[in-house]
Amino acid sequence: MNWDVTYILSQVFTILMYVLLAITYYVKNRKTVLIISFLSLIANAIAYILLNAYTGLAMCIVALVRNIYFLIDEKKNGKQDEITKKDIFVLAILYIISIIFAVFTYEGFLSLLSVFATMLYTYSVWQKKTSVYKLCGIPVGILWVAYNLYVKSVFGVILEGILLISSMIGYRLEMKQKGE
Repeated sequence: MNWDVTYILSQVFTILMYVLLAITYYVKNRKTVLIISFLSLIANAIAYILLNAYTGLAMCIVALVRNIYFLIDEKKNGKQDEITKKDIFVLAILYIISIIFAVFTYEGFLSLLSVFATMLYTYSVWQKKTSVYKLCGIPVGILWVAYNLYVKSVFGVILEGILLISSMIGYRLEMKQKGE
């Protein structure tokens, strides 16, 4: 790994992405959360461009599309607790887009780690139960840590590792509250 200006910039954008992501946990307005989340994804995309991690970049694009759709749908139809046929169709479309992008950016099996992480995360935010969201955060975190190792993003590994630990703690606390 060469610590040249491009690499250092990639790590700066990686840190920015995680700082923006952390801010979203403290904001109460959903629209503000969405805007900050978009900025976070853009910072992540720039970091992956600088790292030549094009599958990760493609998955940032999928995440942007996913987030836009979910926001528009929730604004138009309100928050729903049940999964509909339309929800299943949208999930299938997002998976198809992920697979198509993966085909065009494929650089070996390890490049697919970001695809698996994005697909699993998409499922976790698509379905309606927070316990499933928190449980899915564990393998998602593991996949992103592994992908960041693959693309040699030091801060990606460190900061995603912190999120992974947070996911484990959050899931454990929710199960403890439910008495499981």
